[in-house]
Amino acid sequence: MSDYILEIEHLTKTYPGVTALDNMTLKVRAGEVHAIVGENGAGKSTLIKSITGAIVPDSGSITFDGHRHSHMTPKGAQDIGIGVIYQEFNLVPGLSVAENIFLGSYAKERGLIDFKYMNQKATEAMRSIGVQLDPSQSVASLTVGHQQIVEILRSLVKNIKLLIMDEPTAPLTASEVRQLFEIIQSLRQRGVTIIYISHRLEEIFALAGRVTIMRDGQYIKTLDTAQTSKQELIRYMVGRELSNKFPERELPLGEEVLRVEDLTGNGVENISFDLHKGEILGFAGLLGCGRTETIELLYGARKKDSGKIFLNGKEVRIASTSEAVELGLGLVPEDRKRTGAFLYSSIRWNISIGCLKKKLMKHNLIVDTKKEQALAENYREKLRIRTPSLDQLVANLSGGNQQKVVVAKMLAMDAEILIFDEPTRGIDVGAKQEIYQLIRNLVNEGKSVIMISSEMEEVLGLSDRIVVLHEGHQMGILERGQFSQERVLTLASGVRE
Repeated sequence: MSDYILEIEHLTKTYPGVTALDNMTLKVRAGEVHAIVGENGAGKSTLIKSITGAIVPDSGSITFDGHRHSHMTPKGAQDIGIGVIYQEFNLVPGLSVAENIFLGSYAKERGLIDFKYMNQKATEAMRSIGVQLDPSQSVASLTVGHQQIVEILRSLVKNIKLLIMDEPTAPLTASEVRQLFEIIQSLRQRGVTIIYISHRLEEIFALAGRVTIMRDGQYIKTLDTAQTSKQELIRYMVGRELSNKFPERELPLGEEVLRVEDLTGNGVENISFDLHKGEILGFAGLLGCGRTETIELLYGARKKDSGKIFLNGKEVRIASTSEAVELGLGLVPEDRKRTGAFLYSSIRWNISIGCLKKKLMKHNLIVDTKKEQALAENYREKLRIRTPSLDQLVANLSGGNQQKVVVAKMLAMDAEILIFDEPTRGIDVGAKQEIYQLIRNLVNEGKSVIMISSEMEEVLGLSDRIVVLHEGHQMGILERGQFSQERVLTLASGVRE
């Protein structure tokens, strides 16, 4: 018997113009937590879909539990004990916890669904991994963390042998992450093998015994986590050394461009700060502290109860997002896929859509396609958007390049103040450095940036000053010489200095 529950050999998958998997190999030991890392576009998603039967590879083989397959099917993969939890859950919100756990395989008695039996079995499954949920509760009423647990339980009741987790902590709070880690250890003790995919390298070292690096659809190396380092992983992932992670300021701050006085509403109270030309003003705080809520008031997405906003010394009233844009504010939202970009439209269209009337219309009727192409080409070069064509769909770009397209759209609309809400969420380490350099380049050109980030290192490394919030209240503004992780966390916890 092999020590390996899963063996991938010479797996290849091509799409028109793209080789997503290139002779990929992988060996996963039974009962281990095995991490897979790589930049966006490295082929991780294609590999997962091949293992679970969502796509059929062009060549190669998948050997699972001693049986060799040329390809999988979704049902066939489930039947032999392979489960997957994607970043976007496959749950039915209107059904109960138990109904979702047994979806597609309801227990029946005399032709009727046996809810009592399903609730009992769901409770037993929860108990086995140390969690408590009401099996009759609607999934729609659960937190994201609890919805993820339902996904895990769905696999568990099917006697899963291998569970693949794709960026499982991306939407979770810190306490939910800790609970997930405990569940993973519980699953491992039961003999379940875990393949764990994450951009957060600290999680890899906390959970996995081994880690496989992918790059450009190819297998690069498998390392024991106890015998490697973050820097070594990054070097293998990007194929080069990364230096100057947080680019230094080149120019002094300019005059005040924005002042907010006692902004109140949308769950926050008496928020006051100013922003200068060429400055990066960070917003820090724990989940639910009011960072995004403050920005929604500033950007006109929510109505303020009171307070004043001044742009270049003049008081303005921003009643809508369109008014914010007209005044030179641009928002790069946290969820770029849902609210930042039109995924199934071209890069060119995404960049130009916000300024058609202002810059690209001929006789107020027809789009000047030459001007539109030139505009999009200018921002492709300036922001280094990697694409073979501006007609490429945004959905086909990596996370980092999608983020650049959203920034390009705001710059094309003449934004002078750019608001970045979680600018590097879901972006790999190499692309993160590019986004950091992009933000620094923008302020060096005289733009001003407000940045919300949950990553402490990011806030401390990029910001010129940091506004710290706690439960809708402003706890303080730190100057760069006052920065420290302990100081930010103290304020964010509600303790004033």
